[in-house]
Amino acid sequence: MNNAMHKMSTEFQVARDPEGYLVDPVDWDESIACKLAAEEGVDLDEAHWPVLRYMREQWTTNRIAPDVRHVMEFLVSQHGFDKKSAKAHLYKLFPYGYVKQACKIAGMQRPRVWSTG
Repeated sequence: MNNAMHKMSTEFQVARDPEGYLVDPVDWDESIACKLAAEEGVDLDEAHWPVLRYMREQWTTNRIAPDVRHVMEFLVSQHGFDKKSAKAHLYKLFPYGYVKQACKIAGMQRPRVWSTG
């Protein structure tokens, strides 16, 4: 499967690091998100896009990937979740984790240091 993933990644017309994250988040668009999601085994649907678009808006404004806490606050304030269900929802959408899947699919660079709290 690794060979298939590596081969798939060569179809990208954007620079990626060895882990598959975009080198420059400016290169991201929604078609790239779909390709990245396919590599991660995530079938994007209407529930994923508000999170991904929020992350992109935050990156555009701040030039840094939003911390998972901010994404959960967004789900609470804009989509009617409570804190516990927001976290469960986020991990249902991205079962291998926020940094591993959500950040990668949203076109973020691989974070060097990440807040886990």
